Amino acid sequence: MKSLKTIQTLSKIARIISKIVFIFCCVGFGGCLVGAAGTAVGVQALKFGGVSLESIIQKNAEMSVGALYAVMILGAIFCAGEAVMAKFSELYFKRELADGTPFTMRGAKEMQKLGIIVVCISVGGSIVSGIAYAVLEAIFSGEIKHDWTFGGSVMIGVAFIVVAQILKYGAELLEARSAHPAPGGEE
Repeated sequence: MKSLKTIQTLSKIARIISKIVFIFCCVGFGGCLVGAAGTAVGVQALKFGGVSLESIIQKNAEMSVGALYAVMILGAIFCAGEAVMAKFSELYFKRELADGTPFTMRGAKEMQKLGIIVVCISVGGSIVSGIAYAVLEAIFSGEIKHDWTFGGSVMIGVAFIVVAQILKYGAELLEARSAHPAPGGEE
């Protein structure tokens, strides 16, 4: 049972990390929205010693205000998608810890659900960020050189779906084992 103890320890750590990532993504999402709104409203209005915020951004950030605005909008989209994935991950690990083992039908279904969510958010996030990128680039006349996609997470989602099948198989073996115990009561 040493392996089960290791799995439970890793699940506890993963649950905590998922919670932390969720919080950071929420903060990042809010920060991106506030930054984008502040950039849209205050670039011309804010002046420091006769110098506008726009000139400070262009000089120090080495990018246009339009590009900075676009990066913040794309950052908000990215943070929102990652927050959803982190929350569902946290829920999976919380349920797995409550079950005491990953080898349950419920755990397998949760892992498969998590995999599907990761794939959908990855693909959907790439589509939404691609559309947002194209719209913002058209608005700001080619000033934007940043392009964010969620593509790497698709393979993680596929891996979760494969792991779900392994967990399901393990749950089936445990159910068969408990339905037909070995002769003499030994397992």
